[in-house]
Amino acid sequence: MRPSDKLLRVATGSSRLLLGSTRVSRIVSVTALFFAVCAVGATAVAPLAPDAADLPVKKITKELPLPSLDEQVAALANADQQYVREEIVRRGDTLSGLLLRLGVDDADANTFIKTDNVARSLLQLRTDKSVRVKTNEDGELEWLQTTVVDGTDKPARNIEVKRDASGHFVATDAPAALERRVEMTSGNIVSSLFAATDEANIADNVASQIVSMFETNIDFRKLQRGDQFNVVYESFWQNGQLVKTGRVLAGEFTNAGKTYQSVWFDEAGGQGGYYTFDGKSLKKSFLKSPLEFTRISSGFSMRVHPISGQWKAHKGVDFAAVTGTPIRATADGIVDSVGPSNGYGNLVVVKHHSNYSTAYAHMSRFAAGIHKGSRVSQGEVIGYVGSTGWATGPHLHYEFRVNNEARDPMGISLPEAPPLAGNDMPRFKAVASEMHHRFNLLRPERLAETMKLASR
Repeated sequence: MRPSDKLLRVATGSSRLLLGSTRVSRIVSVTALFFAVCAVGATAVAPLAPDAADLPVKKITKELPLPSLDEQVAALANADQQYVREEIVRRGDTLSGLLLRLGVDDADANTFIKTDNVARSLLQLRTDKSVRVKTNEDGELEWLQTTVVDGTDKPARNIEVKRDASGHFVATDAPAALERRVEMTSGNIVSSLFAATDEANIADNVASQIVSMFETNIDFRKLQRGDQFNVVYESFWQNGQLVKTGRVLAGEFTNAGKTYQSVWFDEAGGQGGYYTFDGKSLKKSFLKSPLEFTRISSGFSMRVHPISGQWKAHKGVDFAAVTGTPIRATADGIVDSVGPSNGYGNLVVVKHHSNYSTAYAHMSRFAAGIHKGSRVSQGEVIGYVGSTGWATGPHLHYEFRVNNEARDPMGISLPEAPPLAGNDMPRFKAVASEMHHRFNLLRPERLAETMKLASR
């Protein structure tokens, strides 16, 4: 083979080699271009969002027909108009007067309330209680609602009188679900306790409990200008309205420069009472008098009987008072008898601990709920002064008996109330500590400090 031929073959082989390389490059380049085109094509599939400024705006105007004034008046005239009103019971209110203020002109409703066993409790509504009614345009009653409270320790009840579908009235009585709150209030004496509590918007029920707490230490008929008091008590609410006040939980009274404190404590046995902050009972075993602010008209002694004219022993104490004056049980106990009893007239006898008993005679009437076997608490009203039996005028004949033998209640050494049991002391100290903290918050210097901090 000639060298030139060899060179040509090598060259030819080189050309083939170069040609092969170029073909591969072209294949790679074409493939890359294909994928690039596909990529561009994929990107182009997602359209661009149009510019909001380029969107056409179309304004549509449409007139809506409105009823004429005459049509509206006619519609109101044809509709059944109903009204809801609320009034507060005022001192001296009668049922007719209250319903008149409420816009009720309905003789049937008036008659129903006076005769129905449930609705009749509305006749004894207390001052400041709220009454709500719904009537039609003619004043006919649709419904009447109120809350009735029979006493501090009695559950409140919701009374409703409602006209049913047949046009007849029905009355319902259901327990009221009340919200309990704890109130803290202070007062300053200018003339009297009740004037000060009125000024501080404190209910008379709370003021009476303050007297009961401290009456063994303070003569409330001789308060001084500048005397002060703090009180913590329960209140019960329904739908944002005060329904009643409850028990006084603690009291602090400064009289003539001396401060007295008291806290209510429920003992483990179920009995409660007021104690000083160091645990000493403020409760006497027996009250000296079953009446408040009265005078003794006849003592425990021999006398000429005002009716028989005979000289005989007067085995009790007579307290002069006007007819209807409330009579209080002088100690906790169980009613042993109640009813008419010859010369005693209307008589209640209460048995107490350790063979003690008390008798209350000549009552005009008995308090509601007083019957044989009922439990009464010290200070609870059990009846009212009268002149039944052998009496020449209204008064209370009160007897204090030991083993059924009459003793002079003004002269006998009365037993003290039992002290707190030792296992009650830890819980008592916790209660007393909380009330002491509340009193600190009520004192003028603490109030001024609190107001100063709040203003910063």
